[in-house]
Amino acid sequence: MKKELMDLRKKNIEQLNAELLSARETQFGLRIKHKTGQLNEVSDLKKLRRKIALIKTLISEMKLKGEWKWNQLIREYYQEL
Repeated sequence: MKKELMDLRKKNIEQLNAELLSARETQFGLRIKHKTGQLNEVSDLKKLRRKIALIKTLISEMKLKGEWKWNQLIREYYQEL
């Protein structure tokens, strides 16, 4: 999981959104297989659900970090005036 986290942290928000979309599509397919009894490894659903949560957390962190930087720039600008 650490290697996966490191790989995800290297991506930007657009790439993470694409990864999230792909994971959600995979999750949908796995849920359908699970309901029809074709899924052998039920733990795959749990792993994928955690990966989706991780991606969403990273996206939120990046957005907050960007928002913080923006607020910092605004404060610095007004202090100069």
